Amino acid sequence: MKRHLILFFISLLPLLAMSQGVITRSVKKPQPQKQAGISKPTGSINGHGYVDLGLSVKWATCNVGASSPSEDGDRYAWGETTTKSEYTEANCKTFKKDIGNIEGNPLYDVARAKWGGTWRLPTLKEIDELIEKCTWKWIKQNGRNGYRVISKKNGKSIFLPATGFREKSLIKDINEYGCYWSSTSDMRFTDHAYSLFTEALGRNHTSSTRDEGFSVRPVTE
Repeated sequence: MKRHLILFFISLLPLLAMSQGVITRSVKKPQPQKQAGISKPTGSINGHGYVDLGLSVKWATCNVGASSPSEDGDRYAWGETTTKSEYTEANCKTFKKDIGNIEGNPLYDVARAKWGGTWRLPTLKEIDELIEKCTWKWIKQNGRNGYRVISKKNGKSIFLPATGFREKSLIKDINEYGCYWSSTSDMRFTDHAYSLFTEALGRNHTSSTRDEGFSVRPVTE
């Protein structure tokens, strides 16, 4: 988690006032806006709804393990399809293993393993598309902080709650950060994979250690 927090902070440095190499003021986090309407499902596969945002893929309305958009759902280590009581490097099945893109592979892709059909983890490219082709508004939905993600093309939206993450046996930073796995491994490091990282100040893709327990928001063609 430290690695992608550092990378995210670096991306915000131009927003900070600097004096002789010292940050002279902190960035004030915006307060979440009031609850807003999110789009109803435009269809479903195997009982799981999706919203067509006019992008290359359709995005699920809920996380794996959740029954509503504002619920966290379950958290998984990258490339694993079951939850655990503790998330460590030692018990991570993909840690430091040379594994490429796991998109749609039921042995590693938890969305395909749990939901079946054409459901799968989003690729890094699809996460970047969501970031770039949607408007992101930090809101409070049913008591949960997160982003209302609104398509610039058709105005439809989904909600991504700030689910925090699982490190060892602890769930950390709920309502502060949203951490969502992609299917794309970071080929520079065999212990990392790409993820979507969100917080009140912004969102970006980043490289995260595979042993951490992150949320999963499936996509489908």
